[in-house]
Amino acid sequence: MDKPVRTQSGSKADLPSRHITCGPERAPHRSYLYAMGLSRREIDQPFVGVASCWNEAAPCNISLMRQAQAVKRGVTALQGTPREFCTITVTDGMAMGHQGMKSSLPSREVIADSIELTIRGHSYDALVGLAGCDKTLPGMMMVMCRLNVPSVFLYGGSILPGHFRGKQVTVQDLFEAVGLHSVGRMSPEDLDELEQVACPSAGSCGAQFTANTMATVSEAIGLALPYSAGAPAPYEIRDKFCDAAGRQVMELLRQNIRPRDIVTRQALENAAAAVAASGGSTNAALHLPAIANECGIDFDIFDVAEVFHRTPYIADLKPGGKYVAKDMFEVGGIPMMMKTLLDHGYMHGDCMTVTGRTIAENLEKVEFNNDQDVIYSADRPLTKTGGVVGLRGNLAPDGAIVKIAGIPEADQVFSGPARCFNNEEECFAAVKERRYAEGDVLVIRYEGPRGGPGMREMLSTTAALYGQGMGTKVALITDGRFSGATRGLCVGHVGPEAAVGGPIGLLQDGDIITIDPIKGELCVDLEAAELERRRNEWVARPNDETSGYLWKYAQEVGQARHGAITHPGAKAEKKSYADV
Repeated sequence: MDKPVRTQSGSKADLPSRHITCGPERAPHRSYLYAMGLSRREIDQPFVGVASCWNEAAPCNISLMRQAQAVKRGVTALQGTPREFCTITVTDGMAMGHQGMKSSLPSREVIADSIELTIRGHSYDALVGLAGCDKTLPGMMMVMCRLNVPSVFLYGGSILPGHFRGKQVTVQDLFEAVGLHSVGRMSPEDLDELEQVACPSAGSCGAQFTANTMATVSEAIGLALPYSAGAPAPYEIRDKFCDAAGRQVMELLRQNIRPRDIVTRQALENAAAAVAASGGSTNAALHLPAIANECGIDFDIFDVAEVFHRTPYIADLKPGGKYVAKDMFEVGGIPMMMKTLLDHGYMHGDCMTVTGRTIAENLEKVEFNNDQDVIYSADRPLTKTGGVVGLRGNLAPDGAIVKIAGIPEADQVFSGPARCFNNEEECFAAVKERRYAEGDVLVIRYEGPRGGPGMREMLSTTAALYGQGMGTKVALITDGRFSGATRGLCVGHVGPEAAVGGPIGLLQDGDIITIDPIKGELCVDLEAAELERRRNEWVARPNDETSGYLWKYAQEVGQARHGAITHPGAKAEKKSYADV
């Protein structure tokens, strides 16, 4: 590495915080710092932003403020000056199933943008970011790469599983219970009891949904300390991880190791492999290209899908499997899963991490635990290909994603007539009223990044189908997204989206659609000439969002193939913030 090593304290000649702390012309700035109780020594030290997504919206983020205090102690212990601040969160579980879900994916950009503006405006030198719910994790990792200051990522931890009639349950069981209740298979009393026990602690949804998927990514990509992403939110050990993160960011600052030294193309491939191996959320295929964009790396949905295809599925986690995140942590955690992938050639071991060591060096002493059945050895996988598969065809020229974890190979190929809906509400009403037939392919369109706008998740609809016992008897495709909690044959991220004239917007009821994850195909049985005829007759639908942030987002956002990004990324920048 040809960048200079920095001292822990002393001269700030090459640190951003010199712009607010050094020289007589910065006396007014220093007066504000004195007003907050800082000493001259603290003002002379590096400033470390401690950004958290704490709020009272949901249990995902409720413990982050406490954890941030432990981070600050670690920073202070190695002669850094921590500066805590918060950003927004839109929690998917609360936003799901109504118009509020349009705010979820756009919140990823607001999180990254707001942290960027805070760091830039106050000239902080490094960053520790704490995140809990789905979009907070990629948003935090994106801004770390964008700013390129020494950074450590911290997941707030997963929730503990609930227990209902002797069985472990998660919020997924509640979404599916809505479907059971709608067809008389669950009483109102049982539904009431389940909702009171399903979420018994602080923390993010406990199975391998999007939050735990992106937490797994944080370790595999190298931005989080080993084991830190697996410990559940209520566990006291989290304070030790937080303290260690605060100390380690100071060491990264000293060595001048930055996120773009860590997040390389090989690191992105490691992250995609960890998603596939754990049967993770399809949303990773949206977030990994967005993180890559912040580093100036070309890594789109097809690159993600290629890694998914070659990686075995080895972690038996819900929603497709039996266990939750707590169980994986207690039998060996994410490092044990990564070690068996590395040992069998599915990960790059020479990638740098926030420990200052490589993946291989971090995992050198990790041994596989044979006395458990949560994580399988990579040479004896649950299935030979990953739990998430990329699709392409005349219905998805820019790709699509399907999660097949837990679906037997014999049930993966599906062909049937289209039932078209122009938003999620239309489809959910049809499902609730059983206005569909076994063998149908339900099509929800105009829910893409621009058409929604906001690319909503369809968990309410898919969970209702499963609750009605039809989860394997119909398929569903959308230019929107699916929750990490979705199961069944559900295809998302279909691109180009309907709002820009993509083929999904040209479908008509009765068109025969074939989903083939084994071949990696998503096709409609129509000739090219017929699709072109329909395209010439297609008229863009007006968007209901004509003002406010969602209008602004719709003007800026790109397609799912490249991560639904809203700016050109590192390729277009002339100088990163870290070098101001």
